[in-house]
Amino acid sequence: MTWYRRRTVLLFMALAGLGAGFYLGLDPRTLVEPRTLRVLADFFGASFKPTLIAADGHSLWPAIWSGLLATASFAAAGMSLAIVFGAGLSFLATSGWWDGERAGRYHRFLGATVTAAARALIAAMRSVHELLWAMLFLAAFGLSPITGVIALAIPYGGTLAKVWSEILDEAPQDAANALRAAGGSPVQVWFLGLVPRVADDLASYGFYRFECALRSSAVLGFLGLPTLGYHVSLSFDNLLYRETWTFLYILFGLIVAVELWSSVLRKRRGWA
Repeated sequence: MTWYRRRTVLLFMALAGLGAGFYLGLDPRTLVEPRTLRVLADFFGASFKPTLIAADGHSLWPAIWSGLLATASFAAAGMSLAIVFGAGLSFLATSGWWDGERAGRYHRFLGATVTAAARALIAAMRSVHELLWAMLFLAAFGLSPITGVIALAIPYGGTLAKVWSEILDEAPQDAANALRAAGGSPVQVWFLGLVPRVADDLASYGFYRFECALRSSAVLGFLGLPTLGYHVSLSFDNLLYRETWTFLYILFGLIVAVELWSSVLRKRRGWA
């Protein structure tokens, strides 16, 4: 891309941002109003003195442990189901299992139709945020664990399917072509000819999405599920900013710990 084109794109982005701000009626003066500054000072000032003692005098550790366990459990269960969705849909969304030199016209037409339908389903799953899915299932199932698990599994399954299918489509085709020439089935071509060639990339991206699932799991707490986000929301609504920062720091520590763990594991396995 030439400098002229880059400058045009940057200018367009800047104009789009200004236009969006004008349309939304954003007023920078609201950031320096006395009340706003006072609230911000109280909130960020509390970040320097988090507490492990609740306002009623009891320890926050029971709430911390239960929130940690719920956050990790929702993320793990949601990602487990998302991996099932992602693996199945990524198989259908790739062209590698049907687009071969020996494939007949009917086979190609059927494969292309299935792939197009799978990609449309993937787009639909990804287009709705997990919070919206959670609100939908909240009305259907109530405040139950299945609500949070499915709300995470659907969009994350769609995201895994999209990225994994793109990785598989870009995988080297030599082994897959050899299997097709030997009469291998589409499943054999996919599992033995394509997946092993890009297994490192598939696993690496799966770990990254699990880290994202932890954050999303915490956010689901704002709808009432007992994750760390629930405790953050509850303490913030009651203006208990020191407690709020305690739960925020715990969430930050959880994300960092999982990221470090996954990074070490990827390096040991050669996935990084």
